[in-house]
Amino acid sequence: MANTKKRIKIADCLYADSERNSDQLYLTDFWAPDPFLSLKIGRRKIGVLSDLEYGRAQSESSFTEILSLTAVRRSTSEWLGKKRVCLADQIAWLVHVYAIDRLRLPGDFPARLVEDFRQRGLAYKIERGPFFPSRQIKSAAEVEKIREGNRCSAIGHREARRLLESSAIKGKKLYFENRPLTSERVRQAIEVACLKAGGISAMTIVAGGDQACDPHSRGTGPLRANQLIVVDIFPRMSAHGYFGDMTRTYLKGRASDAQRRLVDTVRSAQNLGLSQIRARINGRTIHRSITKFFTAEGYETSTVNGVPQGFMHGTGHSLGLDIHELPRISTVNSRLRAGHVVTVEPGLYYHGLGGCRIEDVVLVTKTGYRMLSEAPYEWELP
Repeated sequence: MANTKKRIKIADCLYADSERNSDQLYLTDFWAPDPFLSLKIGRRKIGVLSDLEYGRAQSESSFTEILSLTAVRRSTSEWLGKKRVCLADQIAWLVHVYAIDRLRLPGDFPARLVEDFRQRGLAYKIERGPFFPSRQIKSAAEVEKIREGNRCSAIGHREARRLLESSAIKGKKLYFENRPLTSERVRQAIEVACLKAGGISAMTIVAGGDQACDPHSRGTGPLRANQLIVVDIFPRMSAHGYFGDMTRTYLKGRASDAQRRLVDTVRSAQNLGLSQIRARINGRTIHRSITKFFTAEGYETSTVNGVPQGFMHGTGHSLGLDIHELPRISTVNSRLRAGHVVTVEPGLYYHGLGGCRIEDVVLVTKTGYRMLSEAPYEWELP
């Protein structure tokens, strides 16, 4: 007897702008600041664009079919026999026209629309995990875009080094061009340099002394001589939206033996992590080995007066159209695959001594890795 079971037609459905929603950008290759509707049915990608964006989408997007929002509204109005129609009505009309059985929605899909779907009897399923798991494996073109992001980050680091190397030590503070050198001043110089290189470096970290012991502190105020300064630069390239991410730790002046040992230990930990990168290894295995290494070297992770110290974050994360993507190299069970792009960024943080983090980006291969970031590791600047 022939199999007469009906094949269910499922459509991926996104309603979001593509400047902030990376899934929308990944699907459509189209930059737009306002939310728009996109449907993916098999290999077909259907976009509903306003008259403002319609022409540009035809030349810039990867849609296989583009519908005018005005035309969709008119057709929906005729179909329902009412003058005013909302977005959910329009989606219902599209479901009817394309004979869609069920909509597949991302976890961040607008809740109001989900309620409207329920009221209209539209079948849908909300995904709990990544909406496009394929984003985790980077194509050769994506790898080159991430490499470009890291070249931009390296330009930012070059500017940070220039200011630190050119600064003068007066008392305990650093001065550049006869003005105190502050975190804000270095950050501005980094962001301008990245902007000239085609990237937008938002939330750049330039944190010295105890400020660097909070790994995500951006840093404020005057930078001081003989203190460790963590500089983390993660620009997003304006042309395509992919990120770079690179951290270096600097010190202007003369380091103490304790500071040198801290930095040397973090660098050794990074090399330990890099030596294990390859397809099929569990990221948790890498993270645990670094944690054990730090402990064996006498760098305990604990909480002092309610404040964490030591190694209190993951070893790495993937990146692409988002700065933090899956997989992670951390306490989470996550096996690496060829084509993953991940950071390796161990760090140690102790109040009174300072913080150190060293970060690079690598492409995971079957037998190892390829480095996608490059900047000097020399950190003690006279």
